[in-house]
Amino acid sequence: MLIPHGTIVAIVDGAHFALLRNTGNETEPVLEAHAMPALDRHGHISGGHKSGHDPASQIIEAQHSASVVEWLNHEVLEHRIHDLIIVASPRTLGELRPHYHGQLKAALRRELAKEVAGRTGIEVLAALRA
Repeated sequence: MLIPHGTIVAIVDGAHFALLRNTGNETEPVLEAHAMPALDRHGHISGGHKSGHDPASQIIEAQHSASVVEWLNHEVLEHRIHDLIIVASPRTLGELRPHYHGQLKAALRRELAKEVAGRTGIEVLAALRA
């Protein structure tokens, strides 16, 4: 997979959010940590994916997912993110997708449903190539 220079890779799960940026070129990407935003985590509840998790935990995860997707949508709409890859746990990806703005969908180069929170850029790149 070719990853354009400057592509932002968002790593998301029910509790974590990290950003990596391709500082390399399209054919030889180098994913490095990118500055993290302060998310607004108040008052957001997603339209909900149900499972056997504790209801309070589900609400916290839904709020986190809503905050992340709200921030990503804003950054794309403000033209600060042009190319985006989202790597998220399957459950979180299901929470994010219904809230993608049309312009975010246009900037989205790939989604990967995989748990990679806390992994290095090299490990994330390996997961994207697998």
